[in-house]
Amino acid sequence: MLRRAGLVAVLIAIAAATGLADDGDPPSRVARLDYRSGSVSFRPGSVEEWTDATLNFPLTTGDHLWTDPGSQAEMHIGSTGIRLAPQTAMSFLNLDDRTIQLSVTQGSLNIRLRNLADDETVEVDTPNVSITLLRPGDYRIDADGDNDVSTVTVRSGDVAVTGGGAAFPVHARETARIRGVDTVAQEIFGALPQDGFDRWCQDREMRLDRSESARYVGAEMTGYEDLDDHGVWREDPQYGWIWIPRVEIGWAPYRFGHWAWVDPWGWTWVDDAPWGFAPFHYGRWAMVAGGWVWVPGTRVARPVYAPALVAFVGGPGFGVALGVGGGGGVAAWFPLGPHEVYRPAYHVSEVYVRQVNITHVTNINVVNVRYVNQAVPGAVTAVSQDTFVSARPVGRGAIVVNARAMSQAQVVGATAQVAPRRESVLAGTVRVGGARARYTEHTVVAKTPPPPPPVSFRARQRALEANQGKPLEPAEIDRIRGNAPVPHPMVRTVTPQAGGGKPNPAVQRNVEQPAPRTPVFERTAPPVQRNVEQPQVERPPQRPAVVERPAQEERREAVKKDEKKNPKKKEEEKKQDR
Repeated sequence: MLRRAGLVAVLIAIAAATGLADDGDPPSRVARLDYRSGSVSFRPGSVEEWTDATLNFPLTTGDHLWTDPGSQAEMHIGSTGIRLAPQTAMSFLNLDDRTIQLSVTQGSLNIRLRNLADDETVEVDTPNVSITLLRPGDYRIDADGDNDVSTVTVRSGDVAVTGGGAAFPVHARETARIRGVDTVAQEIFGALPQDGFDRWCQDREMRLDRSESARYVGAEMTGYEDLDDHGVWREDPQYGWIWIPRVEIGWAPYRFGHWAWVDPWGWTWVDDAPWGFAPFHYGRWAMVAGGWVWVPGTRVARPVYAPALVAFVGGPGFGVALGVGGGGGVAAWFPLGPHEVYRPAYHVSEVYVRQVNITHVTNINVVNVRYVNQAVPGAVTAVSQDTFVSARPVGRGAIVVNARAMSQAQVVGATAQVAPRRESVLAGTVRVGGARARYTEHTVVAKTPPPPPPVSFRARQRALEANQGKPLEPAEIDRIRGNAPVPHPMVRTVTPQAGGGKPNPAVQRNVEQPAPRTPVFERTAPPVQRNVEQPQVERPPQRPAVVERPAQEERREAVKKDEKKNPKKKEEEKKQDR
């Protein structure tokens, strides 16, 4: 019996990790901003304004981040940690089920890659080179966009660097410095010593090594690492393993935070709690022994992200009972319970519906006729539509939902029937000026052609107003894209040379004498500006072409050659990682 249960768990894990069948399905994962210190700015891909970055905000293709002097930021995509040093400009060129493609035009970035499947690509593009991470490891990339200099430090792992007619590997315990754009000069030497930024990244990463929650949900559930410090795990006879948060009396799920419009999912919950990501985008909530508990459900290899696992309620009688009148001035919702089907309001295939429900539901054809949490006292949260659409704190403007109002409530679906406004996308105070805008104008060199930039919110707003709170279909977005102004291309795609994993004879290697550098983490003055002639770029296609990605072949070639050359290296790196 135990063997059969183990086999079922393995099959579920494989099913969850399998790519989605429909190209129109949204990505199954996002990046979560889980830590910030100092002043960190955020710009959604569909608008031009910058705003203050918000913890627990989901980041995806087209989004930008900037850290001011003395500031830092941390994100996670499952078990992959991405950290920004002060004065760093970063954006997501692509983030989907198989690709993490970042643009770094200024500053320092650390990536701790714990898992890398054969069909996955992780690429970091700078103003003069493209860097492909070939296997799990610890990587640092420094970019000087004003002077076209990139520095790659590999603490563990391997990378392939492409740009300016050159293609070469950088191995563990090595640093490569690359100068120039059309023609590059490279130098490889022993890895630079750690500075304050490296040590901060190392300290942050140790939390994942000690995490107890990974035993119950799996390392690829984004946001699990913050559960340990804010609650306890218990085994429940009805639901299996449950997590009990430490919260105040009167707390309820999806009440202390705000709603934001995040494409392509639409209305998305952003929680205020430091642990408030995983329990609101995966699993379900239940009332057990008089308190709320989170039920993650069956453990899978990579659970599918959802914007908010809730059911919205409304109806004319409901609004009148709340004293709002007409039902059009209020938005109300409650959390889904265990085994209840979540059917997204955004465009998805049936394969996607099965995968987003796989941790709790075996038969997605079941129609929810009764929601267990709808009848739980205090489970329903309501606010005025203005509070909802303006991304204001829900807890401050919550309306008391009495028994009479609940008797008039009708479940209306998985999204609020409210069109977003511009403030729904920005979800914060607009920030003006600063260096952040200048660095987003730098062109980067990419090996993998990224998808086209998101269509602007302004171009989609009229169609969204007519769509009653639902995101637009992919075909409608393509139609709007064809009629909207084409964004200026900020990516120059390069073709990797044959044998890109082979050493370039022009590369200077001096592993005994590491070159000195000024640690970016400790630099407070902005870099000297100088005019740099921008390379000619090609306008990207309206739809990204399907291309062969050489990362897997390069990865295998680099690893085989490295292990053949130094058979003890792999075992030493495993010890170093531990």
